[in-house]
Amino acid sequence: MVQNIEQHAINTVRVLAADVVRGANSGHPGAPMGCAPMAHVLFGKEMTFNPKNPAFINRDRFVLSNGHGCALQYIYLHLLGYDVSLEDLKLFRQVGSKTPGHPELHDTPGIEVTTGPLGQGISNAVGLAAAEAQLAATYNRPGFELFNNYTYTILGDGCLQEGVAAEAVSLAGHWKLGKLIALYDDNAITIDGDTAVSFTEDVLKRFESYGWHTVYVADGDSDIASIEAAIAEAKAVTDKPTLIKVKTTIGYGSLLQGEEKVHGAPLTVDDIKQVKEKFGFNPDEKYVVPKEVYEFYGARAAAGAAAETEWNALLEKYVQQFPTEGADLKRRLAGQLPEGWEAALPRFTPADAAVATRKLSEGVLTALADKVPEMLGGSADLTGSNLTRWKQAVDFQHPSTGLGDYTGRYFRYGVREHAMFAVMNGLAAYGVNIIPYGGTFLNFLTYGWGAARLSALSHLRVIYVMTHDSIGLGEDGPTHQPIETLALTRATPNMLTFRPADGNETSGVYLAALTTDRPSIVALSRQNLPQLEGSTVEAVLKGAYVLQDAADAKVALVATGSEVSLAVEAAKLLAGQGIGARVVSMPCSELFDEQPSEYRKSVLPANLPAIAIEALGTFGWEKYSHAQIGMTSFGASGPAPKLYAKFGITAEATAAKAQAVIAHYAKVGYVPELGVEF
Repeated sequence: MVQNIEQHAINTVRVLAADVVRGANSGHPGAPMGCAPMAHVLFGKEMTFNPKNPAFINRDRFVLSNGHGCALQYIYLHLLGYDVSLEDLKLFRQVGSKTPGHPELHDTPGIEVTTGPLGQGISNAVGLAAAEAQLAATYNRPGFELFNNYTYTILGDGCLQEGVAAEAVSLAGHWKLGKLIALYDDNAITIDGDTAVSFTEDVLKRFESYGWHTVYVADGDSDIASIEAAIAEAKAVTDKPTLIKVKTTIGYGSLLQGEEKVHGAPLTVDDIKQVKEKFGFNPDEKYVVPKEVYEFYGARAAAGAAAETEWNALLEKYVQQFPTEGADLKRRLAGQLPEGWEAALPRFTPADAAVATRKLSEGVLTALADKVPEMLGGSADLTGSNLTRWKQAVDFQHPSTGLGDYTGRYFRYGVREHAMFAVMNGLAAYGVNIIPYGGTFLNFLTYGWGAARLSALSHLRVIYVMTHDSIGLGEDGPTHQPIETLALTRATPNMLTFRPADGNETSGVYLAALTTDRPSIVALSRQNLPQLEGSTVEAVLKGAYVLQDAADAKVALVATGSEVSLAVEAAKLLAGQGIGARVVSMPCSELFDEQPSEYRKSVLPANLPAIAIEALGTFGWEKYSHAQIGMTSFGASGPAPKLYAKFGITAEATAAKAQAVIAHYAKVGYVPELGVEF
């Protein structure tokens, strides 16, 4: 029997990490070897989870923010009995394996969020911790602590240097998220070498100023007792998140320990052999896990399975004692939306007044607030412009502030777009059917694009309420007017881009966004738009549809958002000149692309010239049109009507271009077919 099973287990992880990275001939062995002791304390002694059911809802969450060290997490998932085999470890970083180069949600059982871009993981962890606080305040009752899990994260120097992390940890301190515990792997190394070249601040003082509790562990290489004590201290502080600074040696045990050379490349074969000899392993054996190490971690997994059994029994008692809350919670745990929620969506006729789609969005959110309680809203300091807060909303705040409480469903993110998006990813990843949405100006979507891209990669149902969606915002000028933004979102896989034209389409956008497993970008106008003849809520689900038609149409006018009404006006001008025009509204090109070919060709038939109209960049519209009206430069400052005139985005210009396009194709004798598939 090994004398010190815990040290033996830690060393097993270290040599296994060296083998895993060497086997792939790619990866980062240094962080796993240095972080093994703190990970051992977390996975082997502190955290509650059930490897046989990774989705156990009251499990403690773990996020590896420095995701390049993912060999560490994969090894622990294997040792604990998750569906990650030794063979999976041997396939590290290989195509189609469960062990990709950075942790990815949905690829590996036990991974909570997709990490890799530094700073995102700690920011997601803030969202996971906020979700626990909100759910606990909403559902817990005396004697029924259904939600009381902790959120743990390991992060490194790189994460702390990224701006998104600074934004997110500031929010965590303000929200007083006492069940968020971050372990800082202080190894003083980044890819460029010693952090002395670029990162010399006092991290603990910075976090203290953010409102965090801080602890320092001087020897993270071997003093597991101090790591345990630090976590116990963190748990005792209930009104502050905690940062535990753990001094470690990157690549501990390697001949290159403490150097940047061990950060991003496998150890040599000879180095691995000496590591194994140093830690008491056979240098000629690979991928070895002693039986007693499996048994040690297996005991922790068994305790987690027992904890889930107890939780399930507690839930059933809760349902009996609190039937209304219990039924609502069970519905959410099943991933179901409330029955009949769609009936609350507002509907409009052409007799209704012209309204900006951002205002129409506010009406939808207000109508759904009581019908879909899993919707959690917010804004990056633009609540009054984004119109994202319903009147009866309670703000998510620590009760001590007097500004709200943890039952609140409206999040004041401050001027922190990037953190808002990353926190929303964490909220969505928690489970319990949470549907987060957050607002800012469309142009500032790219401030937080790193997180938005991860929403798509992770298949997270996050709703981006992006107002002031074109040059139509007017006087703020080109710094605020989005031109290229929707070309980016439409080019991004697994992301839906919506630009509704009126009230029915705005309701339809939320119908689609709440029933998908993808993020939705909702681009909304500042200016008032008329309610259109022919628009419907359900039509949005097809992405594009014929809004108005002419019996002998010679041209199709394809538009989105505020330009659909402009296309209607252009069609009237053309009709007055004896030219029939079809008006196609395309609120979501991605959904349109997913429709059967027959439907798409019925909307945009072969040999019918098409003109796209959108007061943003024209890039990408050649897929749906033969000519485009839109922006090929940045905007300008001035009233919206004058800007539309300046840049030629008018009904008159559209009618003139339609005449020119019709004449051109009549002269050449044919119209090129759109969307030819090979």
